[in-house]
Amino acid sequence: MTVSSHRHAAAMILEVADIRIAPGKNAEFDAAVQRGLETVIARAAGYRMHRVVKGIESPERYLLMIWWETLEDHTVAFRGGPLFPEWRAIVGPFFASPPSVEHYTVVTAAPGTTS
Repeated sequence: MTVSSHRHAAAMILEVADIRIAPGKNAEFDAAVQRGLETVIARAAGYRMHRVVKGIESPERYLLMIWWETLEDHTVAFRGGPLFPEWRAIVGPFFASPPSVEHYTVVTAAPGTTS
């Protein structure tokens, strides 16, 4: 990784959504979130990559992490555009409560990573 590409990667914005789903819906949500990420989020301007993790102690709790080029790619272009309703139609029915969403920048990371 060159210095300029490392700076570019470090400048990405990380969106973290803390999602709680209804008990007993894990298999259906797992499939829905994967489908939504592959068919909707992947088409969004500024989308770079994602990761979804599920709680061990709290299996109805998920952390959805999406890396965006800029904050506005998520907050303006995606949230204010036509893809957001498509995404919410796929995953929204599983939410036990509205997700908590915050944005982060990288302070430090292992060599060769952006996460």
